[in-house]
Amino acid sequence: MEKICKLVDGTEVTIRSATENDVDKSFAFFQALSSDEKAYLRVDVTDHNVVAQRLGNKGLQKAKRLVALVDDQIIADGAIELNSAGWEAHIAELRLLVSDTAQRKGLGMAMAEELYLVAAKEKVEEIIVKLMVPQTEARKIFSRLGFQEEVVLKNYVKDVRGMKQDLLIMRCNLDALWKELEGAFNEAEKLETH
Repeated sequence: MEKICKLVDGTEVTIRSATENDVDKSFAFFQALSSDEKAYLRVDVTDHNVVAQRLGNKGLQKAKRLVALVDDQIIADGAIELNSAGWEAHIAELRLLVSDTAQRKGLGMAMAEELYLVAAKEKVEEIIVKLMVPQTEARKIFSRLGFQEEVVLKNYVKDVRGMKQDLLIMRCNLDALWKELEGAFNEAEKLETH
């Protein structure tokens, strides 16, 4: 999968499937994140081996990963993590991270649309996101995409600094998510044409 899209500021971005060849680019992307952003990531992406495992053969089977690139540098990373069997087979988890320099330019929405298409192809019915409660900006974005806050588990997870945090689980039906994305893109198109 590969798609070229233009951001609100006119920057051309390539969104494509992540591959095992993206390890160094992915590592550089994660290294460039602020310490606050790194604090809330599920795994320690400051470890090159962890990044390599995510993009290794087994990692790419469990999750369908997409990256967005400008000038051969990753500026966004997203995934649909699948549950292949069992009582959660119809549910997938969405993970999305956009670099500071590419935020508020429409890239998050473009990545979300492509991740939705991946989820639809995999016959996913519902998508969840898991966030630490202090991630207020991410909560706002997912709320705009139609996700509802479902449950907060008090002191359930630890951030990379070892501090306990509340875990928030948000959920969205795929049909509802698509309607929200269509509405957001229609609004963005109106802004670009005026």
